[in-house]
Amino acid sequence: MTHRTSSSPALRIIPLGGLGEFGKNMMVYEYGDIMFAIDAGLMFPEEDMPGIDIVIPDINYLLANAAKMKGFILTHGHEDHIGALPHVLSQINVPIYGTRLTLGLVENKLREHHLWEKTARHIIDENSHLHFGPLHLEFIHLCHSIPDAVGVAVHTPVGTIVHTTDFKFDPNPVDGRLTDEAKLKALGDAGVRILLADSTNAERVGFTPSEQELEVVLDDLIRKAPGRVILATFASNISRVQQVIQVSERYGRSVGVTGRSMINNTRMASELGYLTPPANGLLTPDQMNYLPPEKVTVICTGSQGEPTSALVRMSRGQYRHIQLGKGDTVIISATPIPGNEKMIQRTLNNLFRLGADIFYDELFDVHVSGHGNRGDLKHMLELTRPDTFIPIHGEYRQLVLHARLGQETGLDADHTLVIEDGQAVEVGEDFIFLAEKVPSGRVFVDGSGVGDIGNIVLRDRRLLARDGFIVVTIGLDRESGDVVLGPEILSRGFVYMAESGELIEEAKDIIWDVLETHETAKDVAKHVHSALATFCYQTTRRRPMILPLVVEI
Repeated sequence: MTHRTSSSPALRIIPLGGLGEFGKNMMVYEYGDIMFAIDAGLMFPEEDMPGIDIVIPDINYLLANAAKMKGFILTHGHEDHIGALPHVLSQINVPIYGTRLTLGLVENKLREHHLWEKTARHIIDENSHLHFGPLHLEFIHLCHSIPDAVGVAVHTPVGTIVHTTDFKFDPNPVDGRLTDEAKLKALGDAGVRILLADSTNAERVGFTPSEQELEVVLDDLIRKAPGRVILATFASNISRVQQVIQVSERYGRSVGVTGRSMINNTRMASELGYLTPPANGLLTPDQMNYLPPEKVTVICTGSQGEPTSALVRMSRGQYRHIQLGKGDTVIISATPIPGNEKMIQRTLNNLFRLGADIFYDELFDVHVSGHGNRGDLKHMLELTRPDTFIPIHGEYRQLVLHARLGQETGLDADHTLVIEDGQAVEVGEDFIFLAEKVPSGRVFVDGSGVGDIGNIVLRDRRLLARDGFIVVTIGLDRESGDVVLGPEILSRGFVYMAESGELIEEAKDIIWDVLETHETAKDVAKHVHSALATFCYQTTRRRPMILPLVVEI
């Protein structure tokens, strides 16, 4: 990349999420006093984030430039692209732009946070045009695993930027709407300065299979199922819900949906015309349970093993309306999001214990990705023929592999930029270079708390979960320094107190040794902590959290 050689205004491209990780996608575009962001997604917590509900982008850079912000462009309705909106808009309330289905999915989220009426909303489609000063935005219809996904072409004084979002080239999509290759090629013919494209499946060869190929598999499973069919998928996967309805009706099955988000999304998609419900309507919970099993299909949440989801409660025998057992067929039509593997495996084990027939992605082709494989990614590069390529949406290895694929299509190595969250890129008429890094990172949402849980708290939680804690209570006479209370020891998660009397007494001896050589409360607390930490590790090879409470009386 060349360095800045002119004083002309520069376009800044700033990833605040989604590069070097899965989820919390957010890309900021800044030109002079104009700024907008594409998407505002969440990511699900990883295994080393105990107690965390979701993770969202750090938006301090947006807050510092709030006067410039013109809005959020939402490319589609998946959680990793819209899930952070309620938390973001509560801090910086700007207009949002999205297709009808995307805004329909956003509505429930914003209503729950009392933000829907406060937020300006604008419906866009693939024929829309937006103007933010000298920046002109047009949209490209793309196939994904959810209808109404759009890529964004940003026409700027320094060239055209194409931001694909998630995509694939499906020759037979469920809704019949193909990726708009003609518009992509036209953009390429006119000249694309920079392409930013999804890298999720950069490790997979060939083209992503069509959704219609999955329908053949679902047809076979549902046709052969002896009893009820329970299919779990993402609540936002409207195309998959439509497929299951069509196949089930083909074999005389009535269809019901369960799980709060699934019910809300199917109702909304039906009202907007993106989903054709069964001719006889959706089953009520009572009908799901009392109709002949071979006449029932249930579509539910829980494909990621979410603890409160419908499928997980069924697997535990805790779902009031449906008790799973022999004769039932369970289909999990999704692949695990990184970090959810253990929860999914736990759910699978519980389902197998109930005696149901289980079909899931590791054993059967019951899911088709919404992301393009290497063949799709190469085709995007060939259609747009960018001068420079920046891989987005993926972990670091996928970004690198996607960049190498760009080089295979003829791009020079210095025209492929592998960057991560926070790394700004400046683009001028005659230069592109890496600028300074801006604040970025992960903001943890824990219950109603947003950002009040940091790395130190997470470290303490991990320590408590692994080795427990010890509380030592000591009271010292304020005048003489004599011990007038304790020492008392309380342990949780370290050892079972009732069966560890000898260990506890040895620990008290260690504490008395400290008390004989130190008098002030501060010194006692410090040296009790140090001495007990050494003792606990030497005797148990564990490192519990130690909390000395030394008070002067």
